[in-house]
Amino acid sequence: MLTKRIIACLDVRGGRVVKGVQFVDIVDAGDPAELAHRHAAAGADEIVLLDITATHEGRGTLLDTVKRTAAALFVPLTVGGGIRSAEDAAGVFDAGADKVSINSSAIARPELIGEIGGSFGAQAVIVAIDARRGSGVDSVQDAEVYVSGGRKATGLRVAEWAREAEARGAGEILLTSMDTDGMRNGFDCELTAMVSAAVQIPVIASGGAGTTAHFVEVFGRGKADAALAASIFHFGITDSRELKAELRRAGVSVRLPC
Repeated sequence: MLTKRIIACLDVRGGRVVKGVQFVDIVDAGDPAELAHRHAAAGADEIVLLDITATHEGRGTLLDTVKRTAAALFVPLTVGGGIRSAEDAAGVFDAGADKVSINSSAIARPELIGEIGGSFGAQAVIVAIDARRGSGVDSVQDAEVYVSGGRKATGLRVAEWAREAEARGAGEILLTSMDTDGMRNGFDCELTAMVSAAVQIPVIASGGAGTTAHFVEVFGRGKADAALAASIFHFGITDSRELKAELRRAGVSVRLPC
């Protein structure tokens, strides 16, 4: 049985980790390098660092922040935000990242997925999808892709875009439910299961983690391969070591920290 991964997310703005609710109401959570090291030491399998205003501000990723964070880590680091070309990706890899996450830039120019994958391997390319449910009867099937930090609707259906991203060479999908983000009421398992069924590559569930039961549910009913969280780790609600021990007791296969 493949182990499920626990991923700690660092949303970075102006060189600081921040966290909000449904992409707004942002509060400071700390220093990226310090938090990354703490989460990794506590047993997180991977760290994701997202420069959440790079695209909106039309700038590149904060490479100094990436370098400081990578230097503090001994687990894989994924970096997203402001990556618009294979050259941008190369700069992020040179700064110490193991994977890159692309979102708005992949929507604007889908061939970017293959360009990065062709140079660095599909395993190094994560396509992030910020999703919001539709308003109709079948709100999950009608879920729409948003870009620019959740500010702009694209008109694309989530499952269709996930399938195209896979066909173009994405190694993983990072699926964030904008409806559940920061609420701590549970992942959107229906949405996650839909995307997991649509693709063959791993799907990382994001948005809504609040308890161990939420992780058990998204790994089971949601069919996720990994689950990402921020608030519950940053603000001391739990850590990966405690979470993994509880997941093991619930029958979920995870890698226990040393």
